[in-house]
Amino acid sequence: MTAKIAYDDVEVGTELPAQAFPVTRAALVQYAGASGDFNPIHWNEKFAKEVGLPDVIAHGMFTMAEAIRVVTDWVGDPGAVVEYGVRFTRPVVVPNDDQGATVEVSAKVAAKLDDSTVRVDLVAMSAGQKVLGMSRAVVRLP
Repeated sequence: MTAKIAYDDVEVGTELPAQAFPVTRAALVQYAGASGDFNPIHWNEKFAKEVGLPDVIAHGMFTMAEAIRVVTDWVGDPGAVVEYGVRFTRPVVVPNDDQGATVEVSAKVAAKLDDSTVRVDLVAMSAGQKVLGMSRAVVRLP
């Protein structure tokens, strides 16, 4: 695949299309199976509350993966992401109902770097709170 966004066509401040990602208990169980992370805080409400959490919480890496989709969808090539990092600031609490939770992600180009790369800063929110801090990706563009 090749990135569909060209370096020369991007300016600092360019906003990527924002997206909202639903997070359900079923998605957490599927992610646990795929990742091998069966920590009960991600699927067992009783256990999560016993250890002081408000409810079951999404895996941090699941939240991180959903957030970067804003960048990969924009650029058109997941392989164009050459660096990605976040700090986990708050958990995504996932209630046991038909709605679950939602992670809302926005992003914008924060810097044009050398070698046809750009730094994209992301903001990920759930229930009105920032769930990822220092969320940044470096993307190589043609």
